[in-house]
Amino acid sequence: MGLWLFAAEAHSRRYRRGARSHSIEEDRDRRPPANRARAPSARTAMIRRLPTEPIDRRRLIVGAGATLGGFALQSCATTRLASRALDPGCTLHPVYVAPDRVIRAVAGLRPYREAGFVVRAEALGGKRLVHNYGHGGAGITLSWGSSMLATRLGLPGHQGAVAVMGAGVMGLTTARLVQEAGFSVTIYTKALPPDTTSNIAGGQISPFGHYRDSMVTPEWRAQFAAAMDYSWRRFQIMVGEDYGIRWLTTYTEGDGPDPSDPFQRYHPAARRLDSAEHPFPVDNLSRFDTMYVETGRFLRQLTRDVHLAGGAIRVREFATPADIATLPETLVFNGTGLGAGALFGDAGIRPIRGQLAILLPQPEVDYAFTGEAGYMFPRADGVVLGGTFERDEWDATPQPEDISRIVASHRRLFQGFRCTPT
Repeated sequence: MGLWLFAAEAHSRRYRRGARSHSIEEDRDRRPPANRARAPSARTAMIRRLPTEPIDRRRLIVGAGATLGGFALQSCATTRLASRALDPGCTLHPVYVAPDRVIRAVAGLRPYREAGFVVRAEALGGKRLVHNYGHGGAGITLSWGSSMLATRLGLPGHQGAVAVMGAGVMGLTTARLVQEAGFSVTIYTKALPPDTTSNIAGGQISPFGHYRDSMVTPEWRAQFAAAMDYSWRRFQIMVGEDYGIRWLTTYTEGDGPDPSDPFQRYHPAARRLDSAEHPFPVDNLSRFDTMYVETGRFLRQLTRDVHLAGGAIRVREFATPADIATLPETLVFNGTGLGAGALFGDAGIRPIRGQLAILLPQPEVDYAFTGEAGYMFPRADGVVLGGTFERDEWDATPQPEDISRIVASHRRLFQGFRCTPT
Protein backbone atom coordinates (compact mmCIF):
# COMPACT_ATOMS: atom_id res chain seq x y z
CA MET A 1 0.00 0.00 0.00
CA GLY A 2 0.64 1.02 -0.26
CA LEU A 3 0.78 -0.54 0.27
CA TRP A 4 1.67 -3.19 -1.43
CA LEU A 5 0.51 -5.06 -4.48
CA PHE A 6 -2.92 -4.48 -3.16
CA ALA A 7 -1.99 -1.38 -2.96
CA ALA A 8 -1.50 0.48 -2.64
CA GLU A 9 -1.72 1.01 -0.50
CA ALA A 10 -7.57 1.85 -1.87
CA HIS A 11 -7.33 3.54 -5.17
CA SER A 12 -8.26 7.05 -6.32
CA ARG A 13 -11.39 8.12 -4.51
CA ARG A 14 -11.74 11.22 -6.60
CA TYR A 15 -12.99 9.01 -9.43
CA ARG A 16 -16.11 7.85 -7.65
CA ARG A 17 -19.70 8.89 -7.44
CA GLY A 18 -21.09 10.27 -4.24
CA ALA A 19 -19.02 11.30 -1.23
CA ARG A 20 -15.31 11.57 -1.86
CA SER A 21 -12.82 10.47 0.73
CA HIS A 22 -9.28 9.18 0.87
CA SER A 23 -10.10 7.00 3.85
CA ILE A 24 -11.71 3.65 4.57
CA GLU A 25 -15.18 3.45 6.06
CA GLU A 26 -16.82 0.26 7.26
CA ASP A 27 -20.04 -0.93 8.80
CA ARG A 28 -18.82 -2.11 12.17
CA ASP A 29 -15.76 -2.97 14.14
CA ARG A 30 -14.82 -6.65 13.88
CA ARG A 31 -11.22 -6.62 14.97
CA PRO A 32 -9.87 -9.69 16.77
CA PRO A 33 -8.49 -9.61 20.30
CA ALA A 34 -5.44 -7.38 20.25
CA ASN A 35 -2.33 -8.98 18.78
CA ARG A 36 -3.72 -12.50 18.75
CA ALA A 37 -3.86 -14.71 15.69
CA ARG A 38 -7.22 -16.28 15.01
CA ALA A 39 -8.98 -18.45 12.49
CA PRO A 40 -9.91 -16.67 9.25
CA SER A 41 -13.26 -14.89 9.45
CA ALA A 42 -15.78 -14.44 6.68
CA ARG A 43 -14.03 -12.36 4.05
CA THR A 44 -14.78 -8.92 2.77
CA ALA A 45 -12.62 -8.09 -0.21
CA MET A 46 -12.28 -4.94 -2.20
CA ILE A 47 -10.43 -3.95 -5.29
CA ARG A 48 -8.29 -0.85 -4.84
CA ARG A 49 -11.06 1.65 -4.24
CA LEU A 50 -13.05 1.36 -1.03
CA PRO A 51 -16.65 2.57 -0.76
CA THR A 52 -18.03 4.40 2.24
CA GLU A 53 -21.19 2.30 2.10
CA PRO A 54 -21.45 -0.69 4.47
CA ILE A 55 -19.60 -3.75 3.26
CA ASP A 56 -21.07 -7.23 3.26
CA ARG A 57 -18.35 -9.25 4.95
CA ARG A 58 -19.76 -12.48 3.57
CA ARG A 59 -19.01 -11.54 -0.01
CA LEU A 60 -15.61 -11.80 -1.64
CA ILE A 61 -15.66 -8.76 -3.86
CA VAL A 62 -13.32 -9.79 -6.63
CA GLY A 63 -13.62 -9.54 -10.37
CA ALA A 64 -17.03 -8.84 -11.83
CA GLY A 65 -18.59 -8.93 -8.38
CA ALA A 66 -16.56 -5.91 -7.29
CA THR A 67 -17.72 -2.34 -7.37
CA LEU A 68 -15.64 0.76 -7.74
CA GLY A 69 -16.30 4.43 -8.14
CA GLY A 70 -19.15 4.36 -5.63
CA PHE A 71 -21.43 1.96 -7.53
CA ALA A 72 -23.72 -0.19 -5.41
CA LEU A 73 -22.39 -3.64 -4.56
CA GLN A 74 -23.50 -6.43 -6.83
CA SER A 75 -23.06 -10.17 -6.62
CA CYS A 76 -23.12 -10.82 -10.35
CA ALA A 77 -22.27 -7.59 -12.13
CA THR A 78 -21.35 -7.71 -15.78
CA THR A 79 -19.06 -5.47 -17.77
CA ARG A 80 -20.87 -3.37 -20.35
CA LEU A 81 -19.46 -2.75 -23.80
CA ALA A 82 -19.06 0.84 -24.86
CA SER A 83 -21.36 1.53 -27.77
CA ARG A 84 -19.16 3.60 -30.03
CA ALA A 85 -16.40 2.38 -32.29
CA LEU A 86 -12.85 2.95 -31.14
CA ASP A 87 -10.51 5.40 -32.77
CA PRO A 88 -8.48 3.33 -35.27
CA GLY A 89 -5.31 4.94 -33.92
CA CYS A 90 -5.46 2.87 -30.71
CA THR A 91 -2.05 1.58 -29.69
CA LEU A 92 -2.79 -0.08 -26.34
CA HIS A 93 -1.93 -3.76 -26.10
CA PRO A 94 -4.34 -6.12 -24.33
CA VAL A 95 -3.20 -8.18 -21.37
CA TYR A 96 -3.25 -11.91 -22.09
CA VAL A 97 -5.08 -13.40 -19.13
CA ALA A 98 -5.39 -17.15 -18.66
CA PRO A 99 -4.88 -19.55 -15.74
CA ASP A 100 -1.82 -21.08 -17.40
CA ARG A 101 -0.15 -17.64 -17.54
CA VAL A 102 -0.23 -17.24 -13.74
CA ILE A 103 3.36 -17.54 -12.53
CA ARG A 104 2.65 -16.99 -8.84
CA ALA A 105 -0.02 -15.98 -6.35
CA VAL A 106 0.75 -13.91 -3.28
CA ALA A 107 -0.99 -12.61 -0.18
CA GLY A 108 0.03 -10.17 2.48
CA LEU A 109 -1.34 -8.37 5.52
CA ARG A 110 -1.73 -4.60 5.40
CA PRO A 111 -1.01 -2.90 8.76
CA TYR A 112 -4.17 -0.79 8.98
CA ARG A 113 -5.18 1.72 11.66
CA GLU A 114 -8.53 3.51 11.58
CA ALA A 115 -6.89 6.49 13.27
CA GLY A 116 -4.15 6.65 10.65
CA PHE A 117 -0.45 5.93 10.66
CA VAL A 118 1.61 6.71 13.75
CA VAL A 119 4.60 9.06 13.87
CA ARG A 120 5.41 9.98 17.46
CA ALA A 121 8.23 9.80 20.00
CA GLU A 122 8.37 8.45 23.53
CA ALA A 123 10.96 7.64 26.15
CA LEU A 124 11.94 4.00 26.64
CA GLY A 125 14.19 3.84 29.66
CA GLY A 126 17.22 5.88 28.69
CA LYS A 127 16.38 5.72 24.98
CA ARG A 128 14.28 7.79 22.63
CA LEU A 129 11.86 5.65 20.62
CA VAL A 130 10.25 7.10 17.49
CA HIS A 131 7.30 5.19 16.00
CA ASN A 132 6.62 5.07 12.26
CA TYR A 133 4.02 2.40 11.43
CA GLY A 134 0.40 1.63 10.53
CA HIS A 135 0.23 2.82 6.91
CA GLY A 136 -2.33 0.31 5.66
CA GLY A 137 -2.24 -0.05 1.88
CA ALA A 138 -0.30 3.20 1.41
CA GLY A 139 3.06 2.12 2.78
CA ILE A 140 5.08 2.48 -0.41
CA THR A 141 3.30 5.73 -1.29
CA LEU A 142 3.92 7.39 2.08
CA SER A 143 7.27 5.79 2.88
CA TRP A 144 9.67 8.64 2.22
CA GLY A 145 7.37 11.27 3.68
CA SER A 146 6.44 9.40 6.83
CA SER A 147 10.08 8.48 7.43
CA MET A 148 11.03 12.13 6.91
CA LEU A 149 8.59 13.14 9.65
CA ALA A 150 10.00 10.45 11.94
CA THR A 151 13.62 11.50 11.45
CA ARG A 152 12.76 15.16 11.97
CA LEU A 153 11.20 14.13 15.25
CA GLY A 154 14.09 11.97 16.41
CA LEU A 155 17.38 13.29 15.07
CA PRO A 156 17.59 16.90 16.33
CA GLY A 157 19.94 17.03 19.31
CA HIS A 158 20.96 13.37 18.98
CA GLN A 159 24.57 12.24 18.97
CA GLY A 160 25.87 8.79 18.16
CA ALA A 161 24.65 5.75 16.27
CA VAL A 162 21.00 5.09 15.44
CA ALA A 163 18.94 1.88 15.43
CA VAL A 164 16.06 1.13 13.07
CA MET A 165 13.64 -1.73 13.68
CA GLY A 166 12.29 -3.41 10.55
CA ALA A 167 13.61 -3.85 7.00
CA GLY A 168 10.42 -3.16 5.09
CA VAL A 169 9.93 0.06 3.20
CA MET A 170 9.56 2.18 6.37
CA GLY A 171 12.70 0.78 7.95
CA LEU A 172 14.79 1.13 4.80
CA THR A 173 13.68 4.67 3.96
CA THR A 174 14.19 5.73 7.57
CA ALA A 175 17.68 4.25 7.55
CA ARG A 176 18.59 6.08 4.35
CA LEU A 177 17.36 9.42 5.70
CA VAL A 178 19.33 8.84 8.91
CA GLN A 179 22.45 8.19 6.84
CA GLU A 180 21.83 11.25 4.67
CA ALA A 181 21.73 13.30 7.88
CA GLY A 182 25.23 12.06 8.75
CA PHE A 183 24.50 9.35 11.32
CA SER A 184 25.58 5.71 11.34
CA VAL A 185 22.73 3.22 11.40
CA THR A 186 22.02 -0.41 12.17
CA ILE A 187 18.79 -2.07 11.06
CA TYR A 188 17.48 -4.81 13.33
CA THR A 189 14.87 -6.97 11.65
CA LYS A 190 13.03 -10.26 11.90
CA ALA A 191 12.74 -10.61 8.11
CA LEU A 192 14.82 -9.38 5.20
CA PRO A 193 13.68 -8.50 1.69
CA PRO A 194 12.21 -10.28 -0.21
CA ASP A 195 10.42 -11.77 2.80
CA THR A 196 8.81 -8.55 4.02
CA THR A 197 5.23 -7.39 3.54
CA SER A 198 6.51 -4.44 1.52
CA ASN A 199 7.78 -6.80 -1.18
CA ILE A 200 4.20 -7.83 -1.93
CA ALA A 201 3.09 -4.27 -2.70
CA GLY A 202 1.94 -3.32 -6.19
CA GLY A 203 3.60 0.03 -5.79
CA GLN A 204 1.17 2.53 -7.27
CA ILE A 205 1.90 5.99 -5.88
CA SER A 206 -1.57 7.00 -4.79
CA PRO A 207 -2.45 8.15 -1.24
CA PHE A 208 -5.61 6.23 -0.45
CA GLY A 209 -7.12 3.56 1.78
CA HIS A 210 -5.13 3.84 4.99
CA TYR A 211 -7.42 5.45 7.57
CA ARG A 212 -11.04 6.01 8.57
CA ASP A 213 -12.23 9.54 7.92
CA SER A 214 -14.23 9.89 11.12
CA MET A 215 -11.32 8.71 13.28
CA VAL A 216 -8.59 11.20 12.37
CA THR A 217 -7.84 14.68 13.69
CA PRO A 218 -6.98 17.90 11.83
CA GLU A 219 -3.43 17.53 13.15
CA TRP A 220 -3.18 14.06 11.67
CA ARG A 221 -4.51 15.31 8.33
CA ALA A 222 -1.71 17.88 8.26
CA GLN A 223 0.77 15.08 9.00
CA PHE A 224 -0.66 13.02 6.13
CA ALA A 225 -0.45 15.97 3.72
CA ALA A 226 3.17 16.68 4.67
CA ALA A 227 4.16 13.04 4.26
CA MET A 228 2.48 12.78 0.87
CA ASP A 229 4.07 15.98 -0.38
CA TYR A 230 7.59 14.83 0.48
CA SER A 231 7.07 11.31 -0.87
CA TRP A 232 5.69 12.66 -4.14
CA ARG A 233 8.77 14.81 -4.71
CA ARG A 234 11.24 12.17 -3.53
CA PHE A 235 9.93 9.45 -5.83
CA GLN A 236 10.10 11.80 -8.82
CA ILE A 237 13.85 12.30 -8.47
CA MET A 238 14.32 8.51 -8.26
CA VAL A 239 12.49 7.63 -11.49
CA GLY A 240 14.50 5.22 -13.62
CA GLU A 241 15.69 1.65 -13.96
CA ASP A 242 17.95 1.71 -10.89
CA TYR A 243 15.03 1.89 -8.46
CA GLY A 244 12.34 0.44 -10.71
CA ILE A 245 10.19 3.57 -10.76
CA ARG A 246 8.33 4.82 -13.83
CA TRP A 247 5.39 6.96 -14.88
CA LEU A 248 2.38 5.20 -16.38
CA THR A 249 -0.99 6.28 -17.66
CA THR A 250 -3.73 4.72 -15.54
CA TYR A 251 -7.27 4.12 -16.80
CA THR A 252 -9.86 4.04 -14.05
CA GLU A 253 -13.63 3.60 -13.91
CA GLY A 254 -15.61 6.47 -12.43
CA ASP A 255 -17.09 9.85 -13.17
CA GLY A 256 -13.81 11.70 -13.58
CA PRO A 257 -11.48 13.96 -11.60
CA ASP A 258 -12.71 16.43 -9.00
CA PRO A 259 -10.90 19.79 -9.33
CA SER A 260 -11.86 20.71 -5.75
CA ASP A 261 -9.97 17.74 -4.31
CA PRO A 262 -6.64 18.91 -2.82
CA PHE A 263 -5.13 15.53 -3.63
CA GLN A 264 -5.88 15.95 -7.32
CA ARG A 265 -2.30 17.17 -7.81
CA TYR A 266 -1.12 13.59 -7.27
CA HIS A 267 -3.02 12.46 -10.36
CA PRO A 268 -1.75 14.85 -13.05
CA ALA A 269 -3.17 14.97 -16.57
CA ALA A 270 -6.49 13.60 -15.29
CA ARG A 271 -9.54 13.80 -17.51
CA ARG A 272 -12.68 11.88 -18.35
CA LEU A 273 -12.62 9.94 -21.62
CA ASP A 274 -15.24 9.53 -24.29
CA SER A 275 -15.94 5.90 -25.20
CA ALA A 276 -14.26 6.46 -28.57
CA GLU A 277 -11.03 7.40 -26.80
CA HIS A 278 -10.34 4.08 -25.10
CA PRO A 279 -10.60 0.35 -25.82
CA PHE A 280 -12.02 -0.86 -22.49
CA PRO A 281 -15.49 -2.47 -22.47
CA VAL A 282 -16.73 -0.21 -19.67
CA ASP A 283 -18.68 3.01 -19.23
CA ASN A 284 -17.44 6.06 -17.30
CA LEU A 285 -13.69 5.86 -17.77
CA SER A 286 -11.05 8.44 -16.84
CA ARG A 287 -7.30 8.55 -17.13
CA PHE A 288 -4.46 10.08 -15.12
CA ASP A 289 -0.71 9.68 -14.79
CA THR A 290 1.19 8.54 -11.72
CA MET A 291 4.34 6.70 -10.72
CA TYR A 292 4.63 2.97 -10.17
CA VAL A 293 7.31 1.25 -8.10
CA GLU A 294 8.56 -2.24 -8.85
CA THR A 295 8.83 -3.06 -5.19
CA GLY A 296 11.28 -5.95 -5.35
CA ARG A 297 13.83 -3.92 -7.28
CA PHE A 298 13.21 -0.81 -5.17
CA LEU A 299 13.77 -2.60 -1.86
CA ARG A 300 16.87 -4.41 -3.16
CA GLN A 301 18.40 -1.11 -4.20
CA LEU A 302 17.56 0.57 -0.90
CA THR A 303 19.20 -2.34 0.93
CA ARG A 304 22.32 -1.90 -1.21
CA ASP A 305 22.29 1.84 -0.54
CA VAL A 306 22.21 1.24 3.21
CA HIS A 307 25.22 -1.09 2.96
CA LEU A 308 27.15 1.19 0.59
CA ALA A 309 26.73 4.07 3.03
CA GLY A 310 28.24 1.97 5.83
CA GLY A 311 25.06 0.72 7.46
CA ALA A 312 24.62 -2.70 9.03
CA ILE A 313 21.63 -5.04 8.96
CA ARG A 314 21.24 -7.63 11.70
CA VAL A 315 18.57 -10.32 11.96
CA ARG A 316 16.97 -10.03 15.36
CA GLU A 317 13.46 -10.39 16.74
CA PHE A 318 12.08 -8.30 19.59
CA ALA A 319 9.51 -9.94 21.85
CA THR A 320 9.02 -7.10 24.35
CA PRO A 321 10.11 -3.49 24.76
CA ALA A 322 12.62 -4.77 27.31
CA ASP A 323 14.51 -6.39 24.42
CA ILE A 324 14.82 -2.99 22.76
CA ALA A 325 16.34 -1.59 25.94
CA THR A 326 19.35 -3.89 25.46
CA LEU A 327 20.37 -2.23 22.18
CA PRO A 328 23.52 -0.10 22.33
CA GLU A 329 21.93 2.78 20.39
CA THR A 330 20.08 5.46 22.35
CA LEU A 331 17.82 6.50 19.45
CA VAL A 332 15.56 3.81 17.98
CA PHE A 333 13.08 4.12 15.10
CA ASN A 334 10.22 1.62 15.07
CA GLY A 335 9.17 0.55 11.57
CA THR A 336 7.76 -2.86 12.44
CA GLY A 337 4.39 -2.46 10.70
CA LEU A 338 1.75 -4.91 11.85
CA GLY A 339 4.18 -6.29 14.43
CA ALA A 340 3.97 -3.04 16.37
CA GLY A 341 0.59 -4.14 17.69
CA ALA A 342 1.92 -7.03 19.73
CA LEU A 343 5.24 -5.41 20.56
CA PHE A 344 3.87 -2.12 21.87
CA GLY A 345 0.30 -3.03 22.80
CA ASP A 346 -1.39 -1.02 20.04
CA ALA A 347 -4.88 -2.52 19.90
CA GLY A 348 -5.77 -0.11 17.10
CA ILE A 349 -3.73 -1.86 14.44
CA ARG A 350 -5.32 -4.70 12.48
CA PRO A 351 -4.51 -6.80 9.42
CA ILE A 352 -6.26 -6.41 6.09
CA ARG A 353 -5.32 -9.23 3.76
CA GLY A 354 -4.75 -8.69 0.08
CA GLN A 355 -4.31 -11.37 -2.56
CA LEU A 356 -2.84 -11.06 -6.06
CA ALA A 357 -2.26 -13.12 -9.16
CA ILE A 358 0.92 -12.44 -11.12
CA LEU A 359 0.96 -13.19 -14.85
CA LEU A 360 3.88 -13.70 -17.20
CA PRO A 361 5.50 -10.35 -18.05
CA GLN A 362 4.24 -8.42 -21.07
CA PRO A 363 6.73 -5.64 -21.79
CA GLU A 364 4.47 -4.14 -24.46
CA VAL A 365 1.76 -3.30 -21.89
CA ASP A 366 2.55 0.27 -20.87
CA TYR A 367 -0.56 1.35 -18.95
CA ALA A 368 -2.42 0.41 -15.76
CA PHE A 369 -6.12 -0.17 -15.12
CA THR A 370 -8.39 -0.02 -12.08
CA GLY A 371 -12.09 -0.72 -12.17
CA GLU A 372 -14.92 -3.13 -11.57
CA ALA A 373 -12.86 -6.02 -12.88
CA GLY A 374 -10.03 -5.30 -10.46
CA TYR A 375 -6.69 -3.64 -10.99
CA MET A 376 -3.83 -4.38 -13.35
CA PHE A 377 -0.29 -3.05 -12.96
CA PRO A 378 2.35 -4.11 -15.51
CA ARG A 379 5.86 -4.66 -14.15
CA ALA A 380 9.08 -6.16 -15.40
CA ASP A 381 8.67 -9.10 -13.02
CA GLY A 382 5.09 -9.85 -14.09
CA VAL A 383 1.66 -8.36 -14.69
CA VAL A 384 0.00 -7.81 -11.33
CA LEU A 385 -3.72 -8.57 -11.05
CA GLY A 386 -5.60 -7.67 -7.90
CA GLY A 387 -7.09 -8.02 -5.59
CA THR A 388 -8.86 -8.46 -2.29
CA PHE A 389 -9.39 -6.36 0.84
CA GLU A 390 -10.13 -8.71 3.73
CA ARG A 391 -10.45 -7.27 7.19
CA ASP A 392 -9.04 -9.07 10.23
CA GLU A 393 -7.56 -11.98 8.27
CA TRP A 394 -4.32 -13.14 9.90
CA ASP A 395 -3.47 -15.89 7.41
CA ALA A 396 -1.08 -14.56 4.74
CA THR A 397 -1.77 -17.47 2.40
CA PRO A 398 -3.28 -17.08 -1.09
CA GLN A 399 -6.69 -18.76 -1.36
CA PRO A 400 -7.05 -20.65 -4.68
CA GLU A 401 -10.72 -19.77 -5.15
CA ASP A 402 -9.99 -16.07 -4.67
CA ILE A 403 -7.08 -16.12 -7.09
CA SER A 404 -9.31 -17.86 -9.65
CA ARG A 405 -11.90 -15.08 -9.31
CA ILE A 406 -9.26 -12.40 -9.80
CA VAL A 407 -8.01 -14.10 -12.97
CA ALA A 408 -11.53 -14.69 -14.31
CA SER A 409 -12.64 -11.07 -13.84
CA HIS A 410 -9.62 -9.73 -15.71
CA ARG A 411 -10.00 -12.31 -18.44
CA ARG A 412 -13.55 -11.09 -19.06
CA LEU A 413 -12.33 -7.50 -19.15
CA PHE A 414 -9.64 -8.08 -21.75
CA GLN A 415 -11.79 -10.39 -23.85
CA GLY A 416 -13.86 -7.27 -24.51
CA PHE A 417 -10.83 -5.10 -25.28
CA ARG A 418 -11.43 -3.16 -28.51
CA CYS A 419 -7.88 -2.56 -29.67
CA THR A 420 -5.52 -4.68 -31.74
CA PRO A 421 -2.35 -2.65 -32.35
CA THR A 422 -0.25 -3.58 -35.36
